[in-house]
Amino acid sequence: MRTNILPALRLTLVCLVAFSGIYTGIVYGMAQLVPESNQQVKTAKGHYENIAQKFQSDRYFWSRPSAVNYNAAGSGGSNKAPSNAEYLKEVQQRIDTFLKHHPRVSREQIPSEIVTASGSGLDPHLSAEAALIQVERVAEARGLKTAQVRELVLSQIEKPLLGLFGPEKVNVLKLNLNLDKLSASK
Repeated sequence: MRTNILPALRLTLVCLVAFSGIYTGIVYGMAQLVPESNQQVKTAKGHYENIAQKFQSDRYFWSRPSAVNYNAAGSGGSNKAPSNAEYLKEVQQRIDTFLKHHPRVSREQIPSEIVTASGSGLDPHLSAEAALIQVERVAEARGLKTAQVRELVLSQIEKPLLGLFGPEKVNVLKLNLNLDKLSASK
């Protein structure tokens, strides 16, 4: 009995130290090397940049729709199938709203992420294409030149990690905060 219990206890102790201490320290150290891994920008209302915000005004770039009404306490998708009639009605309403505010855009030009919610319902990013398609509306609503707003969007594009992992994306909250700064300077 002693020959089995003592090695089992030693192995348990070694695994506890290795996996709870050493491994955790290594993962934490690696996370500190990733750009912006431990930084969060708070807005005036106390919202964080890594959680989607609801923007409805024509003066701002719109975020991706949220199935949880941008509530971080209830993160999740709608879990409705793409063939669900209620879901299709929601998407159609989003398309109609988008087209109403973007009369120069055709239905086929609308990026799908503008009218469909993300899996978490809290995705703070859009593709560069989804941000760029909104440039004319935002510039017109703010009385800015389209080229200025387009240049702002292009400057806010985040490249894939190491140029390989993930798509190019734009953080909508950061973009809108910089848009406010641009408008204030004019």
